[in-house]
Amino acid sequence: MSQPANFNGAAPKIDPNNAAMLLIDHQSGLFNTVRDLNVRELRANAVTLAKVATLAKMPVITTASVPQGPNGPLIPEIHQAAPHAQYVARKGQINSWDNPDFVAAVKATGKKQLIIAGTITSVCMAFPAISAIAEGYQVFCVIDASGTYSKMAQEITLARIVQAGAVPMDTAAVCSEIQQTWNRPDAEEWAKAYEAVFPEYQLLIESYLKAREVEHNHEQLDSERQ
Repeated sequence: MSQPANFNGAAPKIDPNNAAMLLIDHQSGLFNTVRDLNVRELRANAVTLAKVATLAKMPVITTASVPQGPNGPLIPEIHQAAPHAQYVARKGQINSWDNPDFVAAVKATGKKQLIIAGTITSVCMAFPAISAIAEGYQVFCVIDASGTYSKMAQEITLARIVQAGAVPMDTAAVCSEIQQTWNRPDAEEWAKAYEAVFPEYQLLIESYLKAREVEHNHEQLDSERQ
């Protein structure tokens, strides 16, 4: 069985202080080709990663493949959720790691772990992930924040990146591993971020907030009314 690359025996876990988020080619035109995931969920997951990176003060780098052409522009919510994100224009390279400006931006973060999501999964996510591993980075690939044209393509790509030494994850796991604890002053902001990944989670939050309101206001319960 393949082992995660470049971890040197350490647990393959995200270190929020040593990680950068790479959101690659989340473009409106490319989203039209996605068949392995619900596009609405894919879009929400990609934006959630941007939100979480912002909460964690994590560097975010975005890029697009010929956005003035049929691949379409980046979805705007990513930069809205991560205003600090750095966009790198490419000169036609399919593999973003083949663009010197993109690699320079990644190296400038000083981070040794990369969290990568991209559409199309088998190309825009997989190619730079494999390239970064070859250059010594520890790489986490977010499968449900990437999308491709068939379930078979997703499964083949998953096998390929694992063989190369990447760590596959889902959006919720990435968020939780970055968050680390609920015992933090911005816990409610993290809870809101999860709403996009788990719409049902909002119901839990509403119930919790109502319970706090009842306690704070000493509200009489319906069951106790005469």
